[in-house]
Amino acid sequence: MAAAHDDITGQSSEAREGCALAETDWVDRIRAELVGNILPFWLNYSVDRENGGFYGLVDTTRTADKKSPRSCVLNARILWTFSAAVHGLGGAYRETADRAFAYLIDKFWDREHGGLFWMVDGRGDPLSTRKQIYGQAFGIYGLAEFHRATGSATALERAKRLFQLIEEHGRDSFFGGYLEAFGRDWRPLEDMRLSEKDMNCPKSMNTHLHVMEAYTNLLRASGDPVVRVRLADLVNVVIDRIVDADSGHLRMFFDQRWKSLSGTISYGHDIEASWLLVEAAETLGDNALIARCRELAVTLAATVYRGGLGPDGGVSYEGGASCAAIDTTRHWWVQAEALVGFYSAYQISGDVRFLNASRRVWDYIETRVVDRKSGEWHAKLSLEGLPVTVQEDPDVNLIGPWKCPYHNSRACLEMLERLRGRSAACAT
Repeated sequence: MAAAHDDITGQSSEAREGCALAETDWVDRIRAELVGNILPFWLNYSVDRENGGFYGLVDTTRTADKKSPRSCVLNARILWTFSAAVHGLGGAYRETADRAFAYLIDKFWDREHGGLFWMVDGRGDPLSTRKQIYGQAFGIYGLAEFHRATGSATALERAKRLFQLIEEHGRDSFFGGYLEAFGRDWRPLEDMRLSEKDMNCPKSMNTHLHVMEAYTNLLRASGDPVVRVRLADLVNVVIDRIVDADSGHLRMFFDQRWKSLSGTISYGHDIEASWLLVEAAETLGDNALIARCRELAVTLAATVYRGGLGPDGGVSYEGGASCAAIDTTRHWWVQAEALVGFYSAYQISGDVRFLNASRRVWDYIETRVVDRKSGEWHAKLSLEGLPVTVQEDPDVNLIGPWKCPYHNSRACLEMLERLRGRSAACAT
């Protein structure tokens, strides 16, 4: 977490008291959303008590498709979420964390070639056996968090094994970074796409961003010096190859030599990367790298503030080569990352624009994104703030391969930690 640079020096006692009260109110609202809506929804509607594990799809009426495929990303993100809840909120979430850990190892782990299958069917049998590096990264992320929450030696051993497999098969030792995908036996694939919406190319921003967050959590859990070296290398790859210093955005898709293949902008990934870079650098403890990442974090946040943040507090999905928004729909996960990213930029810079932006995003989440009828968050909203219906987009489910509890739960947990520190500072 970035060190706070709060603008409270010289404030009157009345001003400091008002600051503390405002932050306490915000803490209460965020905590209520997390423990009163998000986590209970997943406890009540995701668990498959017949076949084990968790449903792969639950629609907007809270009806589960029991035969729907189940992605390793969804399961690993559930594992991370409930492990982090144990870590941050207490043991009431341990049973669900244990379930997610057991299912990931029992059903997704490839006992022949190692690593995690991309998809299993509703009964837990392998459906897509490809080894997407993105999926292996989320396995590390969840397993490392489960170890941090419970002390499980098995979880840490599996997380380290996934790290070794990524390094052995996925790392590009010549041009740097990591390749996208492999077959079950770790041989190269012609089609490396993460999803049908992505470009078929050797390297992507998205995979590197999430390998970085996974290695950050593994370093926290293990202190392994090899993980430290690889994480430092990866942070520099993100800074030097993926961040476009001229535009203040992330480049999205690349060939193996790091030639950029797309002019599309992802506001959500820009703002997510802004605070994940700082988190990685702080975990490494490299002061020069911390300073560099903090400067970049403010640059990335400022660019999203200018181009992606709407007057209603919602953040648009994508922009084009001109840096103007071209997809103004508001995706749930983008709002979650903007909440944290803008607040992180405020902590670093002391610029109240970012504090106000984070507050506006939270107000938008509370009034628009939270699904007051079915629970959880709406997957996508129009520019006008109306939920996109399943007739307009069949992928707007409450639970799906990509619709998970990780972004919004993590945003709430991050903000609770940051705001509690801020409240303490205001009170002194």
